[in-house]
Amino acid sequence: MGLMDYLKTQLLDIIEWQDDSRDTLSYRFPDEDKEIKRGAQLIVRESQVAQFVYLGQFGDTFGPGKWTLTTDNIPILSTLKGWKYGFESPFKADIYFVTTRLFTGNKWGTANPVMMRDPDFGIVRVRAYGTFDFKVVDPRLFLREVAGTDHQFRLDEFADTMRSRVVSVFSDALASANVPVLDVASRYQDLGEALLPLINPAMTAKYGLEIPSFVIENVSLPPEVEQAIDKRSSMAAIGNLNDYVKFQMAESMTRGEGGGMAANAAQLGAGLAMGQQIMQGLAAGQGAPAVPAGAGGAALPELLGPAEAARMLGVSETDVLAALADGSLKGKKIGTAWRITRAALEEFLKS
Repeated sequence: MGLMDYLKTQLLDIIEWQDDSRDTLSYRFPDEDKEIKRGAQLIVRESQVAQFVYLGQFGDTFGPGKWTLTTDNIPILSTLKGWKYGFESPFKADIYFVTTRLFTGNKWGTANPVMMRDPDFGIVRVRAYGTFDFKVVDPRLFLREVAGTDHQFRLDEFADTMRSRVVSVFSDALASANVPVLDVASRYQDLGEALLPLINPAMTAKYGLEIPSFVIENVSLPPEVEQAIDKRSSMAAIGNLNDYVKFQMAESMTRGEGGGMAANAAQLGAGLAMGQQIMQGLAAGQGAPAVPAGAGGAALPELLGPAEAARMLGVSETDVLAALADGSLKGKKIGTAWRITRAALEEFLKS
């Protein structure tokens, strides 16, 4: 082998990366200890960026295209090398190819609960998970902060490295957004889009990445917060307790199947009839009429206890106490016991 043939085998003429994978983010070109000669061809394909690194310092960056390496094309490297008269002699440098296409459907999730302040529930702990898309927009920052000097940095390594970082940025964005926990749990898509302006600047500044899509698939709350939400929903559904008691009375009539239910319905009917008699008697200025025999056979007293009022109305004593607490049924306490007057009962039956 002649001297020229030997030199050709020790110099790089063509530098390119033919990526046949779909999961590689960065790739260090294997120079096999060869030097780069003046006029060598650098081929950078679409969705790629080539980054020169010389003795740990970033040199020139090349986008898609075919480049002939001369002094004009590598001004930063020429400065780092200290070439006074231009690029003439072969040199060695690390070349990293970075993929700039969009990587979609990457999973994220909170390993530990995220603390957030809520106007309704105070400080609560939430867990969340979802997916995000990303692409590299600053190859130098990405290589320095994420990929490092890895020969071939793949997507699974990225997931292990970045999952906690993405969650950290999400946690900070969620905390600064001051979104009520009820909205977090009910408006996943809107929330993900709303957090993007907060997440993207941090991801770009810290890691050289851009996240075009951030999807929240689920947010779980502590059991006690979920119970509080259920109670609030129940109260909203019940509304006015007076209407709720009347609703319970109607439900009791419609559920009159079987011996027990039929007896309850009969008792409710007797109670309603008694209520009508009470109203008629009071309206005519008479005393309380006698209670029908089926309802106990005793005269109606001037003051009724919650249990007696409940039997008359055909509802539970709890419902009567709830109506007393709500104020829709007027009553007064004598000692520790509630008492309901005939006038209050008349007013309640009219309402």
